[in-house]
Amino acid sequence: MNSYLPHCILFDFDGTLVDSLPGIEFSVREAFKSCKLPLRTETLRKLIGPPIRTILSRAGDIADENCLDRLERAFRTSYDHDGWRKSAFFPEACRVLRLMYHAGCRLFIVSNKPRHICLRILETEGVLHCFETIVTRDSRSPYYCGKEEMIEGLLVKSAIGREHSVMVGDTTDDAQAAAAVGIEFVWMTHGYGSAIEMSSFPTAHSFDNFSQFSRLLAKEPVCD
Repeated sequence: MNSYLPHCILFDFDGTLVDSLPGIEFSVREAFKSCKLPLRTETLRKLIGPPIRTILSRAGDIADENCLDRLERAFRTSYDHDGWRKSAFFPEACRVLRLMYHAGCRLFIVSNKPRHICLRILETEGVLHCFETIVTRDSRSPYYCGKEEMIEGLLVKSAIGREHSVMVGDTTDDAQAAAAVGIEFVWMTHGYGSAIEMSSFPTAHSFDNFSQFSRLLAKEPVCD
């Protein structure tokens, strides 16, 4: 990436814009308690990123589909009621999003999180209007298979030029999807991806916090 901010910026949600770990951990524990099943891990930090069903499977070392159905229902009941409220935007994230929006950037979200939860959190923080489109796995029926498919569909549908686009994320799931569709990647190190995992993927920038976007915002964005 050059020293300017591309005109079209795609954001992952969990671990990138929002620290959702407290709420997810709370509702995962509630789900396992409700289903009377043992949780096999002390912390879920390294598991965050994939869809919740994958997280539940790995957290309990569970492969049985019926068991996972029960866990997923229990998780969603807890998360929809209480868990989502425990999420918080990372420092400076909302301020920088508003700066990007007023600078004329086209902002998008690509997330594995259920759409209604994304909308609820964004609306609560007053930044929903900053985003042109929000794409989640459940944005269509049948659901998207993963982020690569979500990003590819978004680029085509919204007529977004790949050469002027960037994906901002925190895990290998985000980096791999960006590489697969041919757009650059910015790694937010405050999220859930480890340096060892991320070392295998090309990154245009690695930022510890959102205030570091300021030096790119000072440059004139390139429009499609």
